[in-house]
Amino acid sequence: AVDDCCKNGQKHANDNNDCASLPLISSSMTCRIAQEQCCVSVLEDNMCSTGINVAKDQGVCDSLLAGTCETKTTKAQMCCDCCLLGKEAQGLNIPCDHNLSVGYQCSLVSRACCMDGASDNQTAALGQSELPNQDSSSVVAVGVDPCKGKCDHVCVGSDSCACMKGYRLKPDGRSCEDINECLLGSSNCRGGERCINTEGSFRCMREVSCGTGYELTENNDCKDIDECETGIHNCGEQFTCQNTQGSFRCAPKNTCGSGFIQDALGSCIDINECVSQSSPCHRGQICVNTVGSFICQRNSVNCGRGYHLNEEGTRCVDIDECKGAEQVCSGHACINQLGSYRCECETGYNFNSITRLCEDINECRHYPGRLCGHKCDNTPGSYKCSCTTGFQLARDGRNCDDVNECESNPCSQECANVYGSYQCYCRRGYQLNDIDAMTCEDIDECALPTGGHICSYRCHNTPGSFHCSCPANGYTLAVNGRSCQDVDECVTGIHTCTENESCFNIQGGYRCLSFDCPNNYRRVGQTTPTLERSDTVRCIKSCQPNDIACVLDPTLSVAHTFFSLPTLREFTRPEEIVFLRTTVPAYGSYHLGTYDVKFEILEGNIENAFDIIKRVENGVYVGVVRLVKPLTGPRETILKLSMRNLTTQGESGQSIINVHIFVSEFWF
Repeated sequence: AVDDCCKNGQKHANDNNDCASLPLISSSMTCRIAQEQCCVSVLEDNMCSTGINVAKDQGVCDSLLAGTCETKTTKAQMCCDCCLLGKEAQGLNIPCDHNLSVGYQCSLVSRACCMDGASDNQTAALGQSELPNQDSSSVVAVGVDPCKGKCDHVCVGSDSCACMKGYRLKPDGRSCEDINECLLGSSNCRGGERCINTEGSFRCMREVSCGTGYELTENNDCKDIDECETGIHNCGEQFTCQNTQGSFRCAPKNTCGSGFIQDALGSCIDINECVSQSSPCHRGQICVNTVGSFICQRNSVNCGRGYHLNEEGTRCVDIDECKGAEQVCSGHACINQLGSYRCECETGYNFNSITRLCEDINECRHYPGRLCGHKCDNTPGSYKCSCTTGFQLARDGRNCDDVNECESNPCSQECANVYGSYQCYCRRGYQLNDIDAMTCEDIDECALPTGGHICSYRCHNTPGSFHCSCPANGYTLAVNGRSCQDVDECVTGIHTCTENESCFNIQGGYRCLSFDCPNNYRRVGQTTPTLERSDTVRCIKSCQPNDIACVLDPTLSVAHTFFSLPTLREFTRPEEIVFLRTTVPAYGSYHLGTYDVKFEILEGNIENAFDIIKRVENGVYVGVVRLVKPLTGPRETILKLSMRNLTTQGESGQSIINVHIFVSEFWF
């Protein structure tokens, strides 16, 4: 038997610790395989036990590398390493039932060493084997100490101890320790079950639940739950519970009689025996279903389509469909035939032999693009042509002519007919409405982005145009209708200056000016009724005899000049407004008298809007007065300037120039 072959292999492994020279006890290939596998299994268990003991005793696995057999050393090394893994998990308080993917046997060894980590010598030498007896008194006779009631389990003879099944004798010869069948792989747990060691035995636990309708038994098997017996079903009072594997069903208590079938709700449904049974009636009879049963009737004459029984009921005659109350051809000519009929369809229709009706011919689909110029619309028995928007049907009823929409005056101003449509456009100063594209709306030129530059001053929108205006006083509209021109009141004579005053025109107005020379100064030239921008009123020093104070006064002359400025809305760089020309040569020799000129603003520099610089023009020094900041009018100021000549003896004298500056309110 195969069991004998396996036992022989196990015995050979325990006796010789080798499986290389197994004696053949049978010529059977199956027996030889059983011998070899059982022998190798015992050797591997012994090597694994050795590795576990080394891990527990020494805490390292280096000594196993001295083995001569590579296979044995590898097995022992694996069990030693896996045991160390379990001991390390126990030391780190990691659950012993961890889920590391280290293989089935390594996982068993690691878990066992983790759970038994506190005890020493957990696994004894695997060379000790169990007695073959299977009852509870089975023992192992190994020890040599006298018994005398000192054995843990059973005494054998007068000087030996033995252990019960599931235990093995310790090296002291009298104590017994539990055999960890899970660690040694000697359990009979099936696939999907987990081995749990117990004192003197082991048990197998399913790793996967049994599922709905089943429960786990003590033998680790899945047993059907009888829901009917336990009363956990949901069958109503009108039903009886019937247990099934993994579930149950509810059967109605009331049964149906013959000829009926019961549905899931307990209702009785009639059985149509004429359909469910094969030929329930004899030949020449027809089956008629009744409630709960059926009857057989004699078969009568059955005429086909297009025929009916004659008055005697003995034979079938043709039906003249064309003479019936129903118009089968729907207004078309009808021709009767045996068992049928046909229709003579009018023009524009085709006869359908299946539906036996005259069907309209869709000429537009059969002749696309060939019947009409634009659109073809099918009608019953014919068709008609139509045109798209902007066209009308021509006299031939097929082509389309353009419609001159402008004849109906759709546009508010100008209309241009185009092919199939029309276009509205507007006169100058108007624009087309974006919504209806027909109405012309006035363009507000003053509101356009460029409206601020159309007129110098004010822009006034008018229907289709605009006009500009200027301030009420001091300006007039230019010929171009947009710019504002200053009115020179001094030239036109509309000023109010007296004979002793001079009229000076400024932008948008005028000023009446009069100048008196200071004491010890006399005026050069006569007073003119009108002053121009370039005019200058000069007073030169004229001292009385023996007037030392007058002679020592450094001011040689006092001059007045005039300048009108607009309000500058855009100021990008300084504006040069007044030029003070001298006769002092630039870079003159120090020994030739006057060699330099100094210019300075003494008074009237409002908001520090002016400065004065010196530069050379035509070889002489020139003082230039500049506007460096914009001024908003109306404003007036008198800019008092000083021009001093420097000589080798110091300052030889100065000239005072009063610049009368008038800033207009407007920018033109």
